[in-house]
Amino acid sequence: MISEALNIVRNKIPTNVTLVAVSKTKPVEDILTAYEANQRIFGENKVQELVEKQDALPKDIEWHMIGHLQSNKVKYIAPFIQLIHAVDSLKLLIEINKQAKKNNRTIKCLLQFHIASEDSKFGLSLSEVQEILESDQFLHLENISIVGVMGMATFTSDKEIVKEEFRTLENYFHVIQSRYFKFNDSFQHISMGMSGDYEVAIEEGSTMVRVGSSIFGSR
Repeated sequence: MISEALNIVRNKIPTNVTLVAVSKTKPVEDILTAYEANQRIFGENKVQELVEKQDALPKDIEWHMIGHLQSNKVKYIAPFIQLIHAVDSLKLLIEINKQAKKNNRTIKCLLQFHIASEDSKFGLSLSEVQEILESDQFLHLENISIVGVMGMATFTSDKEIVKEEFRTLENYFHVIQSRYFKFNDSFQHISMGMSGDYEVAIEEGSTMVRVGSSIFGSR
């Protein structure tokens, strides 16, 4: 079932879009099934669960932290995490840099924008992101690499609202890229789109989709 579902999703995704299989709350056996079907990138949203799974599963898995991350939890994932999607403050970036340095690593990060109409979603405004990128503190962070942006659309069946929000994120990506990362090829990702809206997200320029229930079944 999982491998079939995985292939259905893969067939809908162009080759230039990265698929992050969202394995939160799913058992190790399910992740192994997807792994055996050649999926190597998995996303988790809770630190403890992520650490336990990383410990139990093959070491060539690329783990992404996709949920809201508290600064005091960064140290637990710093030794192995490949990409942190939801970076929403300078304080968090400073902590990621500190822990990356301790582990002799550079950790890739995405800046999370608030694009949804719901206040419950985390994320930064364009002016807040610019403030971070122009701060002296940011300039001294040598063990992080900002590789793109991330956002979550409003949970609604109205496709036009979702499209508009994805367009906004894509626009923010280009503004930030042209202003701060013009000569930096690693700034290339727009992480947007989940099981319910990843096809719309791809149409609107997503380079990375986070798909869980369409692969593993509903939680």
